[in-house]
Amino acid sequence: MIEVRKFDTLGGADHGWLNAKHHFSFADYYDPARTSWGNLRVWNDDLIQPKTGFPPHPHANMEIITYVREGAISHRDNLGNSGRTEAGDVQVMSAGSGIAHSEYNLEDEATRIFQIWILPDEQGGQPQWGARPFPKGDRAGKFVALASGIDGDDALPIRARARVSGATLKAGESATYALGKDRKAYLVPATGRVEIDGQLIEARDGAAIADLDEVIVTAIEDSEVVLVDVA
Repeated sequence: MIEVRKFDTLGGADHGWLNAKHHFSFADYYDPARTSWGNLRVWNDDLIQPKTGFPPHPHANMEIITYVREGAISHRDNLGNSGRTEAGDVQVMSAGSGIAHSEYNLEDEATRIFQIWILPDEQGGQPQWGARPFPKGDRAGKFVALASGIDGDDALPIRARARVSGATLKAGESATYALGKDRKAYLVPATGRVEIDGQLIEARDGAAIADLDEVIVTAIEDSEVVLVDVA
């Protein structure tokens, strides 16, 4: 089963400094048919203007993965963590029992991110933050784990039996992801156009996938894709 959710059907709001699109119900956007996909709770497609961002605010009991598409995002939290994550790289915050953080675009250009929230397997725990570079060349023609709570993955750790993967595909190239019929996947091309099982998914569309042993993604044009695998 593959349900394509076209970009122009997504919820969202333009706040001037932030233009946000929501694949799932979030903030003032509510769609009872799009509240989550398995343990995937949020997928926001954010455009953040230069020298602006999210002031300090709290989170708890959520795995928050930020995939930077363009520009950079600067993180600071009340545990003393701080860092700058550039395009192509990923940061993860396990909110655990509670953390307050800010995220700003301190650059001279707009920043584009995917922010992905996954429900943790257990509540509470010590909050953590981390970031890591993931060169796009290392995921050329194949899926590479970027953030994962699955044993054996070389990725940023999260506290859920879930995986966030990325792939870069040349036009005509295919990559296969082993999913399993007991799992769900949600895929978004950051750029390009891809085809899965005869269905076309364009840049920033979402594809909700279930009941497939494997997902075969074929690029119609050069593409950068992000896939979340959850229970």
